[in-house]
Amino acid sequence: MVKHIVLFKLKEFESEEAKSSKLSEIKASLEGLTSKIEVLKSMEVGINANSSEMYDFSLTSEFEKMEDVEVYAKHPDHLAVAKIIREHLESRACVDYFN
Repeated sequence: MVKHIVLFKLKEFESEEAKSSKLSEIKASLEGLTSKIEVLKSMEVGINANSSEMYDFSLTSEFEKMEDVEVYAKHPDHLAVAKIIREHLESRACVDYFN
């Protein structure tokens, strides 16, 4: 199995309510991908509860093999969610490992 872990930091929002709303939208959109992308075995999205840390949310997903990560990355449903994230993205960090 391959674990695909991504951390995201979003740009500043006009209010905490606006940021919270966008984070909820992103979380729901990402988690909805499990029923749309066959190679995606599982996904968990966590919104950071610790405001003193740098990243706003994390994504942890699992795939059978590294090639499946590429299939996921190019899938139209993933690209649609990625577009929403990119509109608000400040920075991103990613690790893929075998477990």
